Amino acid sequence: MCGIVGYVGPQNALDVVLEGLRRLEYRGYDSAGVAVRVDGPDGGELAAAKKAGKLANLEKLLADEPLPESTIGIGHTRWATHGGPTDRNAHPHLSADGRVAVVHNGIIENFAALRAELEDAGIEMRSETDTEVVAHLMTAVYAGLPESPGRLAEAMRLVSGRLEGAFTLVVTHADEPDTLVASRRNSPLVVGIGDGEYFLGSDVAAFIAHTREARELGQDQVVEIDRTRGLTVTDFAGSVVEPVAYTVDWDAAAAEKGGHDWFMLKEIAEQPQAIADTLLGRLGEDGELILDEVRLSDQELRDIDKIFVVSCGTSFHAGLIAKYAIEHWTRIPVEVEVASEFRYRDPVLDRSTLVVVISQSGETMDTLMALRHAKEQKARVLAICNVNGSTIPRESDAVLYTHAGPEVAVASTKSFLAQIVACYLVGLFLAQVRGIKYADEVAAIVAELQKLPGAVEQVLTHMEPVRELGRSLADADTILFLGRHVGFPVALEGALKLKELAYIHAEGFAAGELKHGPIAVIDQGTPVVVIVPSPRSRESVHGKVVSNIQEVRARGARTIVIAEEGDDDVVPYADHLIRVPRTPTLLAPVVTTVPLQILACEIADTRGFDVDQPRNLAKSVTVE
Repeated sequence: MCGIVGYVGPQNALDVVLEGLRRLEYRGYDSAGVAVRVDGPDGGELAAAKKAGKLANLEKLLADEPLPESTIGIGHTRWATHGGPTDRNAHPHLSADGRVAVVHNGIIENFAALRAELEDAGIEMRSETDTEVVAHLMTAVYAGLPESPGRLAEAMRLVSGRLEGAFTLVVTHADEPDTLVASRRNSPLVVGIGDGEYFLGSDVAAFIAHTREARELGQDQVVEIDRTRGLTVTDFAGSVVEPVAYTVDWDAAAAEKGGHDWFMLKEIAEQPQAIADTLLGRLGEDGELILDEVRLSDQELRDIDKIFVVSCGTSFHAGLIAKYAIEHWTRIPVEVEVASEFRYRDPVLDRSTLVVVISQSGETMDTLMALRHAKEQKARVLAICNVNGSTIPRESDAVLYTHAGPEVAVASTKSFLAQIVACYLVGLFLAQVRGIKYADEVAAIVAELQKLPGAVEQVLTHMEPVRELGRSLADADTILFLGRHVGFPVALEGALKLKELAYIHAEGFAAGELKHGPIAVIDQGTPVVVIVPSPRSRESVHGKVVSNIQEVRARGARTIVIAEEGDDDVVPYADHLIRVPRTPTLLAPVVTTVPLQILACEIADTRGFDVDQPRNLAKSVTVE
């Protein structure tokens, strides 16, 4: 949640910060705010502005009431946790004397005790947030430290040590004309290094227009950015740490709409490239499969006798698809778990268990906590992630990056398809290491995977009828989705997309369960989307799904059928027929998902909703 930006350098800080916030607004759009440090008649002072609602509201305020120019500043876009989305609760939060400004991502779990302590000391709170306590604590601690270089960073270390929960904090002080400090625990923060300037951001998108050189911060670390002394990173105890350097492999153009009406449409169009990039370089010269990072021996992988796939939301649906492929190729039993439930049900884990965690951002808090629980139980952990250097891959035993590039729209599209492909690669990798599949067999399946970008491209060129269909469905109150085998997770994903974007009641069902209850909600004209499996597959339930289509149609449903080319059995029963290329059964979700993404996007757009920033949602869920 929440987008954070900080800047120290020669440019006008407000311009840089606002530009960064525009790129991070996908992380939260309940409110936005900025603070800059300026020279006043009696020394330094802070100037701040904040406004509830989207960033445009803040920009209008600043146009009417400009802040002074400055070369040091911080900014924030909020996804509300403590306190409603109001002007008063928007960040930055200032100390009582106005000398400290702080922005925050995460939740401070012991804020109530800290707030009571401050109120007992006579400090009056002006907001309902947990963040405000940090501003007051920083003021008190800073005042008690001797004047010296690094004073603000020392105050940050002492305050951070008192906080419990998840947080990224960035602080500026009126008495520090050259310095910003920041701290992180269980919440993302990256540093950008330019030519005589420094950037802070929740995501590299915040500063990608200025530099690709980045430093990743580890757990429980404080970064001090000083105009003259440069960059210093320490742990909370004050020991100096050398941050890991990396270069961002995409540019600012990747975070722009590129002529599309919505980022989501752009990202749907980028799916063929995202799949191709995820597959790039995966086969070695001898046909062996290669992951990005593996800190497990082949013997440890051969000892695995059970796999859990753990994830949230759309990534959970990728995990459900993974179960079919991994069990089929490895013959290892696989369970798929919602990350928020995983550790609380006390799962049976040991050194022979592999936990595959899937997270687009690498900072999803529920998934991270599940990962840590698995590690405490001595299980092995393999991460599938899209963000290099994020927390989840850093704490895992093996990593496969999806290389999907930046995804700005809150509703995941290209990351989802890339995650599915990555899950296939994990299944093949395990099958190869365990000797169940030889290199030539793996290469043959990878060759089929490499056809998927072209297949998705083919789907995308025939989507105008789907858009027209979406416009005709905009007034629907309920839309149902049915699928069997790997089509069932696709049905779940189609329903989720529609709920996220169009705020329509939508449910995904296993088609075989239709007669066990769901058929009761079918009424005259109810749209029912059916993902039909290939009639050519060995484990085909094609005929049963065709029967399901007949059953709902007989009860008045408006049938929308997604079927592969050449499947003529469905034609008499489809009110709307969407064709996709022939694809091996296990790989079919990569092509059958795409029309559902387009459908949800078009329905939401027709209903007049913001496709990229659906209400109440944020891109990266960094709190439990």
